[in-house]
Amino acid sequence: MAHHAVSLQHITLTLPSRAGAVEILRGVDLSVNTGEAIGIVGPSGSGKTSLLMLIAGLERATSGTIEVAGVSLIDKNEDALARFRRDTIGIIFQSFHLIPTMTALENVAIPLEFKGVSNALQIAKDKLDRVGLGHRLTHYPGQLSGGEQQRVAIARALASGASLLLADEPTGNLDQETGDQIINLLFELKEQHAASLLLITHDRALARRCDRIAEVRDGRIISGNHP
Repeated sequence: MAHHAVSLQHITLTLPSRAGAVEILRGVDLSVNTGEAIGIVGPSGSGKTSLLMLIAGLERATSGTIEVAGVSLIDKNEDALARFRRDTIGIIFQSFHLIPTMTALENVAIPLEFKGVSNALQIAKDKLDRVGLGHRLTHYPGQLSGGEQQRVAIARALASGASLLLADEPTGNLDQETGDQIINLLFELKEQHAASLLLITHDRALARRCDRIAEVRDGRIISGNHP
């Protein structure tokens, strides 16, 4: 039986706060097919980013089950989650999360070096070529434009062979034209790598480029769970 890329069942997430427990997610079910792109929309504070954090194993669900690429995340310890994330998931944030003291090449090579890949720098160079930055390998993030930094982040996300891309407002810090270029690149690379994509965006036109839209409100998915 083919695995879903992502399968969430009855997911709740409750976090402590000074005013008492806050329910962030309240019974979320979501299935993502392999190779599918899903646009995640909804008002600020609805739980969209928390959903991505759970799928990435960066946050733990209060209850429910999470499977990514056929692997259950619920019972994994932090080390196992970190290894799984490194090998399976590419994350692209609004703020690019590059290491400022490292060149573009080093930023992309890091996850590969952690894996013990011997030709990490060559693979990193190839990925940077793919995103159009072959001429910027030795530049530091501070010497790159926002669009270039996001290209480095995309190259890094794909470098370790991620089968699932999680993008949280990836064009939020970019102007419209640069943002459009980044999105085109993201969809193009997703196709080439046969990866699945979960894309949080406030831009409905962008969300409509995905295979379907999941709308999150008040910690629940209110539409879009079925293709």
